[in-house]
Amino acid sequence: MTATDLTSDQKTRSRGRPREFDMDAALDAALLVFSERGYHATSISELTEAMGLASGSIYKAFKDKRGIFVAAFARYRKLGRRRLEAMIASAETGREKVFQMVMYYTELSHGEAGRKGCLVVGGANDFALLDDGTAAHVVTAFAADEKLMADLIRIGQADHTIPKTVDPDAAALAFLCLTKGLRVIGKTGRSRQEMFAAAEAAMKLVT
Repeated sequence: MTATDLTSDQKTRSRGRPREFDMDAALDAALLVFSERGYHATSISELTEAMGLASGSIYKAFKDKRGIFVAAFARYRKLGRRRLEAMIASAETGREKVFQMVMYYTELSHGEAGRKGCLVVGGANDFALLDDGTAAHVVTAFAADEKLMADLIRIGQADHTIPKTVDPDAAALAFLCLTKGLRVIGKTGRSRQEMFAAAEAAMKLVT
């Protein structure tokens, strides 16, 4: 093998190497920036600093800011959904499941977690500035939460812990407005007690 061949072989192996950074950790750092500042106000320089990556690595892995946002958004939704479903599964009745879903957002809406904000809500705030493809991810996230809440209400009606007089779809939309609103208010530093009281009041929707 000649020196030229060796160099070529090394280059081939180099191109085949996996990325030398923790993708999940990088996306976790990016989603914090997006959650706190919103999509439009976040710059590539802020993302590179938070993610601990050189701009070249950023562009190679994600191409642009939109690519980072979409990847971070997908991870955010995946992890959040996993935690939410675990809380819902721990409840026995439909009404308790509804309460657990409300409490999931309540616990994220005070203290440090509350001040960090929500990537989904932040995306909605920047909705008019997003391209159609990126905006669709936000729409899908809201629709999924709304459908899950409606399904939980119907479970409650089936097990007689929620009255049949409750309109599942209308109540689900009301809960969606409330839970996403909690994430917005949470950025202002409200206490857990205040947020918990709001959650308790919201449960009157299914009484």
